Amino acid sequence: MRSRICAGAPPGNAVALALISVFLLAGCGTPPADSGASGGANSQSTSPSPAVAASGTTEAAPSPSASMVCGEETRSNIVRILALPSPPHTTDAWADKLYACTYALPAGSLVLSVKELADPAAAHVYFDGLQRGAASARPIEGMANLGLPAFETTGGSVVFVKDNFVLTVDATALPPTLGPHSVSRNAFAYEVATAVLACWSE
Repeated sequence: MRSRICAGAPPGNAVALALISVFLLAGCGTPPADSGASGGANSQSTSPSPAVAASGTTEAAPSPSASMVCGEETRSNIVRILALPSPPHTTDAWADKLYACTYALPAGSLVLSVKELADPAAAHVYFDGLQRGAASARPIEGMANLGLPAFETTGGSVVFVKDNFVLTVDATALPPTLGPHSVSRNAFAYEVATAVLACWSE
């Protein structure tokens, strides 16, 4: 049965109202029937250009769920959160089952990436390794209870694991606050991540 994931508010000074606005405004379109399954791109997404691996050879394309981080829905959410006058330019890359999309924002670069693993157990192992290796990593309380283990860093990145995917939103290249409401980069990264999670289905 298809279900949308609506994660809770971030720890500390929550941005619950802003997050609710994102969910209401987000045009998720029709999510893929199986997160991680192959198939056509989301019908309302702008499909990214074919990503080329670091070796220069084209690998099998990322799944529709992974491609969503560079799709129309995510781009539109970023525009709305930051009240940008126009959609930001993006570049994408696909190598070693890691799909990355870089948004060239006026304030700096925002990088969203999705690591596709063989199964949920492998995804949790990968997630745990990232958490151990990240400086100042701290769990985002309450997410594990929702089946979405997550952590954030003081530098401005958040990482979630969902099924066989590990989603990272890296806002470390952005200033401490941004947008018309001076949202912190951690809160911004959280909003972007949870908007993506809201469009994934199981």
